[in-house]
Amino acid sequence: MIIFSGQAILLDVEGTTSSIDFVYDVLFAYAKEHIADYLQSHASDSTVVDIAQALGQEAGITADISDGEGCTRVVLAAINLMNKDVKSTPLKALQGRIWKSGFQSGKLVSHVFDDVPQSLTMWNTSGIDIRIYSSGSIEAQKLFFSHTTAGDLTNHLRGHYDTTTGPKRETESYKRIADDIGLNPEQILFLSDIGAELDAARVAGMATGATIRPGNKPFESLYDHDQIETFSDVTL
Repeated sequence: MIIFSGQAILLDVEGTTSSIDFVYDVLFAYAKEHIADYLQSHASDSTVVDIAQALGQEAGITADISDGEGCTRVVLAAINLMNKDVKSTPLKALQGRIWKSGFQSGKLVSHVFDDVPQSLTMWNTSGIDIRIYSSGSIEAQKLFFSHTTAGDLTNHLRGHYDTTTGPKRETESYKRIADDIGLNPEQILFLSDIGAELDAARVAGMATGATIRPGNKPFESLYDHDQIETFSDVTL
């Protein structure tokens, strides 16, 4: 159990609000299946071109998606990054755009653990500032929480952060988030299933809690973090 008397709760997504299996087996699979068609149909979209070029730079390839071979190279590079679970900012931006059509069509519906909707409602009613920090793009986060099995949960969320703020395993990222929220880090509780992320947040001064969810990897960290199995284990 965590007794928290602060003013904001910062949440990871994968392994914290949603199952790891859903992210890998559903979201990643959907992106892999549709990435080639998406790039081909958006080859003249300047934003998509820029994303592809940034992804190409990371992969060390020429990324001209107006060319068949160039598009194939980008597709293979993106799938390789997904298979390795690389937290690539351009990859996450591309995934978010692909998922958008899936969510809007109803083919994708986000999984959230049963305790999440009720806890978000209770925390929000109690005046807690709830925000998301995920390696997935901000656009993808908003789509995710507006199309869940429990309905649209975005009305409970006051902000979103992704890797454009900084890597999730670096202390400076959490300092930036605290500054953006306008609170001292001690007033913010960060919940995640990844020990290295919690360690970085702890060094920044935040309160921390490790989420032990079904399907999560064994928890490892440098510091001792209180562990919870459900959000109801957080007492305000």
